[in-house]
Amino acid sequence: MLIGEVAQRSGVSARMLRHYESLGLLRPSARTGSGYREYAEDDIRRIFHIESLRSLGLSLREIGRALDDPGFTPAALVGDLVRQTRERIAAETELLTRLRRIDAADPAGWEDVLQVVSLLQALGSKSADTRQRAALSPYFSGSSGSAGSSGSSVGEVPVPVEALVEAVLSETVPNVAGALRWALARSGADGTALLVAGLDAPEAEVRERAVRTLAELPSAEATAALREALGHGDAVVRGYAALELGARSVAEAVPTLIAMIVAGRNDTDAADALSVLASDPATADRIAAALVDRLAHSAADAPARGRLTQALAAVPGPTTTAALRELSRDADRAVAVTATYVLRLHDVR
Repeated sequence: MLIGEVAQRSGVSARMLRHYESLGLLRPSARTGSGYREYAEDDIRRIFHIESLRSLGLSLREIGRALDDPGFTPAALVGDLVRQTRERIAAETELLTRLRRIDAADPAGWEDVLQVVSLLQALGSKSADTRQRAALSPYFSGSSGSAGSSGSSVGEVPVPVEALVEAVLSETVPNVAGALRWALARSGADGTALLVAGLDAPEAEVRERAVRTLAELPSAEATAALREALGHGDAVVRGYAALELGARSVAEAVPTLIAMIVAGRNDTDAADALSVLASDPATADRIAAALVDRLAHSAADAPARGRLTQALAAVPGPTTTAALRELSRDADRAVAVTATYVLRLHDVR
């Protein structure tokens, strides 16, 4: 079979077949009387073997060793190919993500593209100072243009909110994380859905960052997400949600806030949140009744009962007064002393 027919049958060009021959990868079994290369069935089979190994990413040199060296084993080489392929996929995925974000910004010209690329690079920098400067830049302040649905604006070019949320959820440096939360809250972008997804992350740190960022978003969507978070399986997530909802006068947070006081987890902040909610008389009575109920609960230990008694200090109303009078005669001296002191404060008011 001559080279032209082999090329047609194998799909490998005559030029490539000659290249294989020059490297010693392929040797025609014979020559015709006129000197033309003549390939046998074994030659055709070797061509397909070469092409199969090329499809796995092997170099021509590696292919030669694989086909001709009996001692050449595939294990190490295949392992290297797996690692290289994973690295290549990761790099291509990162590039694809960046291109999608630039595309979402709908740049009008190359200056816009370069501006967005610069900001994305800064957000992904290994330098905490660089990341913080990016977060505090005017591009995220909302002062340089109206924000669109896809993100904050760089002049007239919206920076996709996905990039900023990703930076928020991955940031480990506290002051940089604070700057990024500030930037997202002021960007005008709605990152609520992305942050809600972050609440289900397997890493506790990511869940905490997600709920803390939600707590700084002033939107109705964020408030709704925080309400949902009150039922979250992570106590830290429930706690941050309850503290913010208390500040927003959302009474649904009361049970979680009281549970935090009982557990001694951010109990001072929880009591402060209850005091905000207690500014409404009807809610104040509900809070007082709930605190009294927990005080009577057999599972409440002495320190927990002391914290609950202290929490009554910020809750006005007759229910609180009656409870404090009862607690001033409590068998636990620390509780009785605390109740007496708090009752005097109420009397002064």
